[in-house]
Amino acid sequence: MSRSHPPRIRPATNADSAAVKALVFGVLTEYGLRPAPDSTDADLDDLEGHYRGGGFSVLEAEDGTIVGSVGICALSPGVCELRKMYLSGKFRGRGLGRQLLDHGLAEARRLGFRRVVLETASVLKEAIRLYERYGFRPYQPDHMAARCDQAYCLDLC
Repeated sequence: MSRSHPPRIRPATNADSAAVKALVFGVLTEYGLRPAPDSTDADLDDLEGHYRGGGFSVLEAEDGTIVGSVGICALSPGVCELRKMYLSGKFRGRGLGRQLLDHGLAEARRLGFRRVVLETASVLKEAIRLYERYGFRPYQPDHMAARCDQAYCLDLC
């Protein structure tokens, strides 16, 4: 009898770009949000280059399918942005969103960031509840991506 293995988090490479785009664009569309491949989502074209100074990770199912993602993007000394944290609908409700967030926050701490910021859309209610449970609080950034209407921050120290 074979055992199934839980999805695992691993660093992403540029070879994962197409699969990550499919995941992110699929989740955005599911929630009625429009992908922006030429602006907000252009970072997905170069995961290794864009996330230098931070990192981008994927959640990979046993069959190699990418079912989740999370990125840490350096913004300024001590401050990073949590970006592109998405999870395939088939894998929600299993604690994997918490696992992705834990991983992202651990990476931010390991890299020496003291504050994490993020932007999101109010239709992503499950994600917002998760962020709030982790202590993220609303803040007002200077600029927000077009599809986002909420911003949150978390001090790590």
